[in-house]
Amino acid sequence: MSGRQWLWRWRSNPLRRPEDIVEAWIVLAVWVFVVIGGAVAGLVVCHGAEQRFAQQRAQRHPVRAVLTADAPHDVTARWSADGRVQGSVRWTAPDGTRHDGHALVDPTLRAGAGVPLWQDDQGRLTASAPAKPVEGHIEAGLLATVAALAASAPVFGAGALARARLDRRRMAHWDQEWELVGPR
Repeated sequence: MSGRQWLWRWRSNPLRRPEDIVEAWIVLAVWVFVVIGGAVAGLVVCHGAEQRFAQQRAQRHPVRAVLTADAPHDVTARWSADGRVQGSVRWTAPDGTRHDGHALVDPTLRAGAGVPLWQDDQGRLTASAPAKPVEGHIEAGLLATVAALAASAPVFGAGALARARLDRRRMAHWDQEWELVGPR
């Protein structure tokens, strides 16, 4: 497609209406904002997510905990989506202090069983292991894509609304012209 055909909305034409020129500028502005705004939003979110995942990898450490009581497996146990239950555990932090708490464990474990857990720099248990670098990159990319789409969607929608109003205006003008020409 040549540049002249691509810019058909701006070329001189005796049938061109003012609405056509406005629509051309709206389309151009929408695509510029969609591309640039989406890219900026995606990059900002990707960078923030990458930093957050790197921070988690630096602050979370594996610890070996011991189950202090048999894991509950009755109806009243608090089950998680992956089938684990809340169990009482004890672990020693890197600074040597002993901690007691609750963590999700396999319901078949008995008291004294070792349980691998993750803790942060303050010695608190965390919900999960930090994302591995590859997993972090993939998740950051997905978050960036969603952010780019979320930033672009309102702009694209506003452009579509503006074009729909221009179409209604053109149709109204055609109706007015037809009322003049039709009876003849």
